[in-house]
This record gives sequence, C-alpha cells and structure tokens, in this order.
Amino acid sequence: MPELPEVETVRAGLEPLLTDRNIIDVICHRSSLRYPLPDFSGLVGLRVKAVRRRAKYLLFDIDDANAERAKVLVWHLGMTGQFHVLPAQAECGLHEHVCFNLSDGHSLRYRDARRFGYAGLLYADELEQHAWFAALGPEPLSDAFCVEHLAKACAGRKAPVKNVIMDAGIVVGVGNIYASESLYRAGIHPTRAAGNISAGRLRLLVKVIRQVLREAIDAGGSTISDFVHADGKPGYFAHSFQVYGRQGEQCFACEKLIKRISQAGRSTFYCSNCQH
Repeated sequence: MPELPEVETVRAGLEPLLTDRNIIDVICHRSSLRYPLPDFSGLVGLRVKAVRRRAKYLLFDIDDANAERAKVLVWHLGMTGQFHVLPAQAECGLHEHVCFNLSDGHSLRYRDARRFGYAGLLYADELEQHAWFAALGPEPLSDAFCVEHLAKACAGRKAPVKNVIMDAGIVVGVGNIYASESLYRAGIHPTRAAGNISAGRLRLLVKVIRQVLREAIDAGGSTISDFVHADGKPGYFAHSFQVYGRQGEQCFACEKLIKRISQAGRSTFYCSNCQH
C-alpha cells in the first residue's frame, strides 16, 4: 500500500500538471470503487486551484467563484491506485476507472487494479471534522510532531513502540516500511514497550522518522508492488532499505543477520544486536 512518501511524490508530480487547469469533462467507467464514487458532474467547468496532501489522502482544491463554500476532491489510492496525466486522445488503459479531461489537452486518469481506492467531494470548511480526517494525528514533518507529543502518546503504554508510531491517531504516515527503517536508525527494538523509552531516545526517534521520510520523498518513494509516479516512473528508496525486506541478510553496521517477526499482522525487520 502506498505510504506517505509515495502519496507525497504523487502529489508533487500532479501539482504542476493540474494547477490552474479547468476540468472540461469527466468520464466514469464504473460507479464505485471501495465505496460509491461521488457525482463528478459538478466539477465540469471548474478550475483545480491546488493539489495538497493530508496523511495518505490527496486533496484537489476546486475553485468555483459561484459557490458560497469551497469544495475539495479527496482521493485515497487504496492499495493499487495510480494517477497518470496523459494526452486527452490517449486510449483508455487497463483498470482505468475515471478520466478527468483538462483544458490544456491532457487528462487525469485514475487506474486501480484492485479497486480499494475511494474518493469524496467535501466542503473545505468541514474537512477536518469529516470521519476520514477527524481522528488523524499530526503530520510527521510538521512542528506538531515533536518529542513532547510523542512522549505524551507513549507515557504508560505497554504496547510495542512500532505499533504506537504506526497509529495514525498519534502521527500519520509512518507506515510499516518506514517504521522498521526508523526504529533501526534510532537503535530501538520494535517490541520495546513505548512507555519504557527515555525522552532522549524518543527525541532521536522523532528526528530519524523525519529523516527517513524526507529521504524517501527525495528518492520518489519506494518501488513496492504497483507504486509508480504520475509519470509512470518507479520510486527508488527501496534501494536504501537498511532492514526492511532483508531477513537473513547481514546488518550493514554489525554484520549480524537481520530478523523478521510479525507485529499486528505486519512484518517487522530489525537487527537484534543494534536495536535494544
């Protein structure tokens, strides 16, 4: 499933291709994905003002001078969702479900082989209160995600620290891959109780979470399963994995073998010598 760096990479790729373009037509090849799709007909003739991201959601700000309240097209990529910007005359691709034709002669195409993605048209002033957003924690690259915030979330918790940093109610976007990589860099064992980690080590953990996510964004995300950029190119952070997916291989720091365990139904990779 695409994680925060992948979604941010898609956002950055789409932003210059969509901003200030008008939607001149919308073609839907099916009525629902994970949930029923909204009625897109009201978007025809309107301008895409900006492309933003909140957690793993893409937010397309819509400019409608005649509306009293601004709307936002919200899209979650699910597991295999992909956006591509192609010439409007390009043929419909495999698993292509929605096509937004744009005023510059291109079209925004949404493809999703497994159809776990979903979309909604929401009022901008109600976005943060919507069920999809109301319980979300701060963005990991924002000032709101700090050692004080993480320490408060961890205080008295017996849950493994990996589960805590993957809790979107505490901090968004630290998915399975980046949780394993961050804990390795911080030297923290993934099964350690969150409440038994010192403030100093939590400060380091906040720092390396930001570091890992920024590096992944700079590298264009990770080539896991079907993730590609808006231009069809893969992400390259996978080449920088220190522990993820490296079970049985030598740790780059101590040469001990990387181990794998299952936590909350997800694979965790770690070095038992470097992480305590």
